[in-house]
Amino acid sequence: MIQRVTSPALFPPPAYSHASVVEAGTKLAFLAGSVPLDAEGELVGAGDPVRQAEQVIANLGEQLRAVGSDLEHVLVTDVYVVSGEPAVLSAVWEVVEASGLSAGPHASTLLGVACLGYTGQLVEITATAAVPDKKEDVRL
Repeated sequence: MIQRVTSPALFPPPAYSHASVVEAGTKLAFLAGSVPLDAEGELVGAGDPVRQAEQVIANLGEQLRAVGSDLEHVLVTDVYVVSGEPAVLSAVWEVVEASGLSAGPHASTLLGVACLGYTGQLVEITATAAVPDKKEDVRL
């Protein structure tokens, strides 16, 4: 269903692929940005980008479950981090890697940005995922 491609002519990426290819006819889910809010709408991990990334991944998992998919079927992500420091971006990326999102590995862009939509928000992830047929195994 998903072909992950890393071009041998390019520098090998750390824990992601250069592209993901899905055959026509596959159902896709385009997910809104996952944010570090709990079920009551409260910010989780104020001032802590790693804790916020963990909450964002948990929320992303819920979004994926709602459409019949899972982290393993994510094709591409954009990871936004409020920071200009490579060490902070790396710390957030470690959470992404540990989550299973990079198991594919999927195609991803990691960005340092000036601000995000909610007061105190430091991390957001947008994603596109394949939605497997019901007979396929879906795991989270």
